[in-house]
Amino acid sequence: MSARLDATPLSGHTEAPLVDIEGLARVFDLSKRWLNRMLDGSGKVTLTAVDGVALSIRRGETYALVGESGSGKSTIARMAVGLLPPSAGTVRIADADIWAERSAARQRRIRRQIQMIFQDPFASLNPRWRVGAIVAEPIKAFGLKADAREREQRVGELLSLVGLDPRDAGKFPHEFSGGQRQRIAIARALASEPDFIVCDEPTSALDVSVQAQVLNLLRDLQQSLGLTYLFISHNLAVVRHMASRVGVLYLGRLVEEAPAAMLFAQPKHPYTRMLLDAVPDISMETVEREPIAGEIPNPIKPPRGCHFHPRCPHVMERCRTETPPVYNAEGTAVRCHLYAPEAKG
Repeated sequence: MSARLDATPLSGHTEAPLVDIEGLARVFDLSKRWLNRMLDGSGKVTLTAVDGVALSIRRGETYALVGESGSGKSTIARMAVGLLPPSAGTVRIADADIWAERSAARQRRIRRQIQMIFQDPFASLNPRWRVGAIVAEPIKAFGLKADAREREQRVGELLSLVGLDPRDAGKFPHEFSGGQRQRIAIARALASEPDFIVCDEPTSALDVSVQAQVLNLLRDLQQSLGLTYLFISHNLAVVRHMASRVGVLYLGRLVEEAPAAMLFAQPKHPYTRMLLDAVPDISMETVEREPIAGEIPNPIKPPRGCHFHPRCPHVMERCRTETPPVYNAEGTAVRCHLYAPEAKG
């Protein structure tokens, strides 16, 4: 039995991962100011957004994190790219800890390997900058092209790579549609020639008609450039299309991890099954589904034991008091007491 919810040992792959996350946690202090607490007698209030997450991502694959809003997906994404310091745990990219490294030169090399594509392309692009300057900024920041003409040529190549015209470099972000703005954001992410890109809901702000185009672009770029993705989404149809492996988050804990095909065909955790049952599917019109009961508990005061037990149709007494360890259930890593050896027996 493993203390790490990570399907890598179960899948037969032995190569070292590009991204290795161990014991990642993030606690936010929501307390009032010290003087206010002294006057009204209130104590400290904390929210554990991420609770001991461990996962690894092999080079060239897409690892998807799914879960309801508030499960901790975007918090993990921001810690993975160095935007938010963890309260505990490590994030290693190509065997270098991005938070422990003190050397400025080493930090610079690590940061160049990592980029992020945000949910809202309009908010993530500087409205006062022309597209050429936006895409060229990482090239200048990392000193990849010293000559201005070379940078301009590289910007044109990147815009062509994402399906835009090099002449678009002279325009402003507001002159483009949502899908085109996201292509600009992708071109900017590619400008530093990264190995690892975090995609945080990259199509949720787009029209359905252009979502597939952007997703297919991301897949094509992955195949041609050998990119590695951490893909954050609440849309399981998108995850099925994009992911190699899937991790399911609930209240900051990773509760199930498996290859995408296995997870969609045979979900193990009750929460995963409920998420999949909530996806509209006309072919399952006559199949009785298990509705999602209740609401996500208050993350400031999460339930003891298994966080999911107040909503679980298979709850046992031990679920209310014992945090389930990780079990290997037919190639799936799952954090659920239903898969304990004594429960099977």
